[in-house]
Amino acid sequence: MAYDVNSLESHWMPFSANRDFKKNPRMVVKSDGMYMWDYKGGQIIDGSSALFCTPAGHGRREIAEAVYKQMLENDYTPHFQLGHPGSFDLAERVCRLLPDDFNHIFFTNSGSESIETAIKVILAYQRARGEAQRNRLISRERAYHGVNMGGVSLAGMVRNRETFGLTLPNISLIRHTWQEDQRFNKGQPKTGAELAMDLERIAENLGGGTLAAVFIEPVAGSTGTLVPPVGYLEKVREICDKHGLILVFDEVITGFGRMGTPFATQKFNVKPDIITMAKALTNGAIPMGGVAVTDEIYDTITNAAPDNAIEFFHGYTYSAHPAACAAGIATQKIYQDEGLFENAAALEDYFLDAMWTLQDHPLVADIRGIGMMAGIEVHSDGAPGRRGGNMQKAMFWNGLHIKWTGDNAIVAPAFVAERHHIDEIVDKFRMTLDQALEAK
Repeated sequence: MAYDVNSLESHWMPFSANRDFKKNPRMVVKSDGMYMWDYKGGQIIDGSSALFCTPAGHGRREIAEAVYKQMLENDYTPHFQLGHPGSFDLAERVCRLLPDDFNHIFFTNSGSESIETAIKVILAYQRARGEAQRNRLISRERAYHGVNMGGVSLAGMVRNRETFGLTLPNISLIRHTWQEDQRFNKGQPKTGAELAMDLERIAENLGGGTLAAVFIEPVAGSTGTLVPPVGYLEKVREICDKHGLILVFDEVITGFGRMGTPFATQKFNVKPDIITMAKALTNGAIPMGGVAVTDEIYDTITNAAPDNAIEFFHGYTYSAHPAACAAGIATQKIYQDEGLFENAAALEDYFLDAMWTLQDHPLVADIRGIGMMAGIEVHSDGAPGRRGGNMQKAMFWNGLHIKWTGDNAIVAPAFVAERHHIDEIVDKFRMTLDQALEAK
């Protein structure tokens, strides 16, 4: 099928250069396993698990069949004062992957909604324990926490925030952890742990008793894979404990095996109080997210309300949709039955070594990575993001999908990948780098 500007004009695409895309659309018409196919018949290896959503690979029939069966049995149940079995089953399965005292999941429809929900949980918790004055939130430079107004308010990526001036008050940003001496560092950098003291300085300047929570991506993903320095997350946890802050790990990208462990909390052996998730919860098959909280947070909020009263005035029409829960349950079974988290851990060294073979290329400015996730930054051509944007388009027609943010590529293949898939990703990445260098 041919596509032209007129046939595509009705859809206003998200995070896209709409006018440019519609001149030469990159249309995917089929996906299976590690590959996608464009409308011209070209085969594209998926080097970023779509948007970090599909670690079990594309086209999993088990998930499709579970959703189909669920839709025939019960297509929709509102979760306002009603329930269906699937949500309780899925919540229990997810809790098994989390640290011991995480036994409660609030389901959402996306990572953005998970962040929005976490903000409300935090404010409700602080009020329920008699500390409503704790209404200040802390985030980080270069942070990405979704696109709802709560997440935009926490954003440390300027372009995601600058157009939307009406954001939440009482939010402060601490520095990100990348430093010049960390270039081409594999795994956790040895320097930079002292940057956690930014949180201590804010507590001292604003008063620790006014701070409600700090939001941290254990590995800052969308900005280009910023790996936390050794000791950094531990120090953040220590400062939170000292001043009574809630520590939120935004694990929308790092959750469900991306670090070779169920969640990044196990990879770094640092336990937060709240964990947000989405993306790989359903292997990307149906939109769904979640917020996991400790028993202490759940009990404090629920026990503060009178008997038979709604404890938390928040929710979405499609929270814990039966079809989404069916997809989530089927996905969790795949992860367990096929040992995909273990696959990711076993492939980590080969994957990272392969990414680092690109270090010698003249256009590569930095490589960062841990687990099954790597950031490859290219030198700017003078207009930040232009080279990366052009390379993303060129890669598609070269048979490779990679998610780019500005001049940063985020490589994050599915856990069903084999070594030859990793080699193919690197080969096509290098080919595109060579083409960009020739066109320079």
